[in-house]
Amino acid sequence: MEYRKIGNSGLKSSALGLGCMGMSEFYGATDEAQSLATLDAAFEAGVTLYDTADAYGFGHNEQLLGRFLQGRRQQVLVATKCGLAREPGSYARRVDNSAAYIRLACEASLRRLGVDTIDLFYLHRLNLDTPLEESMGALAQLQQEGKIRAIGLCEAGPETLRRAAAIAPVAAVQSEYSLWTREPEQGVLDACRAIGASFFAYSPLGRGFLTGAIGDTASLAANDFRQINPRFAPGNLQSNQAIAGLVRQLAKEHGCTPAQLALAWLLAQDDAIVPIPGTKRIGYLLENLGALQVRLSQADLAAIAAAFPLGMAAGARYTDEGMKGVDA
Repeated sequence: MEYRKIGNSGLKSSALGLGCMGMSEFYGATDEAQSLATLDAAFEAGVTLYDTADAYGFGHNEQLLGRFLQGRRQQVLVATKCGLAREPGSYARRVDNSAAYIRLACEASLRRLGVDTIDLFYLHRLNLDTPLEESMGALAQLQQEGKIRAIGLCEAGPETLRRAAAIAPVAAVQSEYSLWTREPEQGVLDACRAIGASFFAYSPLGRGFLTGAIGDTASLAANDFRQINPRFAPGNLQSNQAIAGLVRQLAKEHGCTPAQLALAWLLAQDDAIVPIPGTKRIGYLLENLGALQVRLSQADLAAIAAAFPLGMAAGARYTDEGMKGVDA
């Protein structure tokens, strides 16, 4: 396993983290025994960063991760988030960045995870109707109290990142980044470098699409989030098949799987980038970790970048509801 620094926090993460969201909801049926086995396999393989949020499964995901953490707390890093308030049984959400909400959410996450300190605590989305000074001040206070070790922001725009870092140190930024979602290259990555923050790339495999395994939504469960995602909608999905086909072609040329090619490309962008592919299956986990063995030359990286220009994907990243607080 390779390791990468998390900003200036003094923490280090495995070069690939594990996104745990799908173990609780959004991607079809869940199986706790299978998920716990996958978490165990990730730990044995050297994965140290486990990413969750209070919104995933309405607390279930943190509770599940808490079971896995027993006896392992000192060897792993826990990243969780607050700020997305959801109603049970609904995708609807509101973004709450108030100091009172942040504190209540942190205390609740600590209880569900069964830990005394959260290693990396993110604002899941930003609501700029709340003064950034209030939100960052609340996070800084939690850090001073030892309840969190490092502060992170999700889906923040470049200027917001700079403003936030002037209030309190931001160790990490998490946003969607992949071969079909390259928007972080439009200022966010530069802002991360300027403030000394690491970048954690979620959905680095395009919600599974870049693996080439999704030909149509008929193969997905009725409650799968991708059933309502614009990029998987009729018309858009068919247009995007050219992207999946190109990933397959390039992967074949490099002697790896499509998933490994997509992850290797991200890993090679910057030593401060940590992809966090999510999976609930051991087979996919081990395949993803194989990306660490894929070496791409500068010529390879340039060719891949040219093949997947910004804006290539058809459809928005989320529905209007899902876009709340994105790129704030």
